[in-house]
Amino acid sequence: MTGPTKVLIAGGGVAALETMLALRRMAEERVEITLISPESSFAYRPLAVAEPFGLGVERRFDLAEIVAEAAADLVEGEVSSVDAVAHTVSTTTGARLGYDSLVIACGGRRRAPFAEALTFGAPGTGERFSDLLEDLEGGWVRSVAFALPSESGWPLPLYELALLTSSRLAAEGVDGVELMLVTPEASPLELFGPQASEPIGELLAERGIATFTGSFPTAYRGGELILSPAGRLVVERVVTLPRIEGPGIEGLPQGPHRFIPVDYYGRVHGLEDVYAAGDATNVPIKQGGLAAQMGEVVAGQIAVSAGTEVDVGPFRPVLRGMLLTGETPRYLRTELGDRSGAEAAIAEHALWWPPSKIAGRHLAPCLATLATADLAPPAPPARKPVSIEVELDPPETR
Repeated sequence: MTGPTKVLIAGGGVAALETMLALRRMAEERVEITLISPESSFAYRPLAVAEPFGLGVERRFDLAEIVAEAAADLVEGEVSSVDAVAHTVSTTTGARLGYDSLVIACGGRRRAPFAEALTFGAPGTGERFSDLLEDLEGGWVRSVAFALPSESGWPLPLYELALLTSSRLAAEGVDGVELMLVTPEASPLELFGPQASEPIGELLAERGIATFTGSFPTAYRGGELILSPAGRLVVERVVTLPRIEGPGIEGLPQGPHRFIPVDYYGRVHGLEDVYAAGDATNVPIKQGGLAAQMGEVVAGQIAVSAGTEVDVGPFRPVLRGMLLTGETPRYLRTELGDRSGAEAAIAEHALWWPPSKIAGRHLAPCLATLATADLAPPAPPARKPVSIEVELDPPETR
């Protein structure tokens, strides 16, 4: 190969931007990077749960500015199909682009799991949740269930909504509202292990939130939340999170729910020079920090193929979560491959730096540079992880 390696990155979210920034730093002038995105801005969404409570806002950054930081090119559109033999992609705008290396980091498709529920994260749901808070404070609604669908991919925002709602009602002096959290998990936030799950369960109980674990919400209709394997809850309103599906791009292999199967290095099964990272892949947890880690692994693989001497390793996920509670946030951390749970931790102080909601090695500093205000949530008022199986191919000997 002569000249720089042509790299196409499909997507404008965390995984795509972390890949782009990391690759430029690792490979420098050895790569020519093009980012393909249907959006002109990058939405920093983790603080969206705080917006209805007046504690934060969803931030947006000009995508062109971030792309300029990586000395890359920006192309409008979405990848609609991939020709892995010809090393080309087709986009929704009719363009056909060639590549030496391709990264699919376009995220997943979000679907509302229950027709009559409020699916937080869909357009306009921040305003709808604000309306719900007004109904609770006015006494027109007396019961709410926060119900986690089995394919949500990341449960923490639902816990934040429940805890922030409880805190808001207490601050407003509203009594007699029944708050429930319904989850298929065996224990609250079980991804972070018993060291975190037990205190989170205690926090929910202290806030008066009834917790139903091991319960799969299957439908909500006529004021009843139907649970599996058995049972139902009579509740006036239900708040839930989207179900996540893969992007379903023609020419790429698809596993269950249309997710792209990858190995521990982000390589797409059966295709040469094609990688994937983030929510589009078959990694079961759909979380920004993990997406950033996957993006960095993929960037390392491409940098090596472009002739850069960098020390690259397989994806070894470290899960970090900042839980907004309405008072002091809780910082949670665990290494998902650590079955002993020895590396799991929960604290009221930051366990990583900077203490942003998305801990991306390259993206977080870039956003901090571009931001005009701190991305961290405001300081609270002065008041007083279980291992999972990540279904990927085992690392290959390199």
